[in-house]
Amino acid sequence: MRKITYFMAIAALAFASCKSKKSSLEFASPGANQAVLKGAQVQLKLKFESVSMDSVAYFVDDKHVGSSTDTTAITVDTKDMAYGTRNISALVYNAGKPDSVSSTFYVVPENAKNYGFEVVNKYPHDTTAFTQGLQFADGILYESNGRYGESNLRKVDLKTGNVLKEIKFDEKTFAEGMTLVGNKLFMLTWQQGEGYVFDKNSFVKESSFKYENSKEGWGLTYDGQHLIKSDGSNKLFFLDATTGKELNVIGVYDEAGPVDELNELEYIDGKVYANVYQKDVIVIINPQTGAVEGRINLVGIYEHTSAYDNELNGIAYDQAGKRLFITGKLWNTLFEIKTVEK
Repeated sequence: MRKITYFMAIAALAFASCKSKKSSLEFASPGANQAVLKGAQVQLKLKFESVSMDSVAYFVDDKHVGSSTDTTAITVDTKDMAYGTRNISALVYNAGKPDSVSSTFYVVPENAKNYGFEVVNKYPHDTTAFTQGLQFADGILYESNGRYGESNLRKVDLKTGNVLKEIKFDEKTFAEGMTLVGNKLFMLTWQQGEGYVFDKNSFVKESSFKYENSKEGWGLTYDGQHLIKSDGSNKLFFLDATTGKELNVIGVYDEAGPVDELNELEYIDGKVYANVYQKDVIVIINPQTGAVEGRINLVGIYEHTSAYDNELNGIAYDQAGKRLFITGKLWNTLFEIKTVEK
C-alpha cells in the first residue's frame, strides 16, 4: 500500500487536474453545492469507475482531512467551518499514478426566524424619491435618492414629508446608500467607484473615498465602529469609518445558501437589516458570522402602481423611540412597522 503524506498529496494536487477528460471520478457525496447545516457531519464519498486503487486522500479547503485505502467514505465535522462555500477535493492513487477530482458544498446556518409585520403609522413620501439610503436622527430623516440626472441628498421632515434641505448631483452621479457617522454623512455612488463624505448640517462635501474589492456601491450603514457596505452580491464589506478603506469582508448565507443582491442596510441592536433587491423582504444578518437569523416578509405592505422601479428599499431606525421605518423607490408612503414573529 502507498502511504500518503500531507506534503506529497498537496504537491500532487498542484500538478493534477481537477477533473481530466480521461477521469470518470466524481463526488457521490456531498452533492455539488449541497447545503449542509453548520455543526452537521458530512460524508466525503467518491464514485469510482473501478475499485482498482491504492489510496485516496481527501481535502477540505486544501486542508488534509483524511485518507482511505478503499472506497469507504470518510466523515468530517462542519462545526468549526465558516459559513459559505467549502471546496472539497480528493487525490486518488492507482498503480502509483494520481488522479484528482474537486467539488463544493455550502455550510449554512439553521433556519432563519420568520416575521410578518403590523403597520403602526404612515407618513407621506415623495413619489419622485428613488430611495437608496435612509437614516433617522434627531427627529429628522436623511435620504439619498438615485437615478442619473435626478440624484440628490435630502433632509426630510418625518411627519409632513417636506424637504428641509437638499443638494442635487450632476448627471454623471447615481446616488446610492448613505449613513451617519457623528456629524458626517457618508454616501455611496453606484458605479463611479467612490463614496462621498458630507457635513451633516451644511451638506458641504468634505472628502471622498475609493472602492477597492467591492466594485459597486449599494447599501451603507454604521455599527458604531465600522462602515458596513453592500455591493449587490452576498457580501458585506467592513470599512474604516474615517477613511473608507476596506478592512474585512464576510459572506451572507441563509439555510439555502448565499443571499445575493443585498441592498440598503441599517444597523439595529447588533444586527444588520438588509433589503434584498426586487424582493419584498428584509433579512436580519449577524455581522460576526454572516448568518441570516431572521426574515421579515413585507409582501402586501404597498400597492404598487408600476410594474418596475418600485422596489422596497429604505430602512431607518429611531434608536430612542425604538421605531422601525421602511419605504421604497417612488413610494408615496413611508411606513412605521412592528415586526411579528410567525
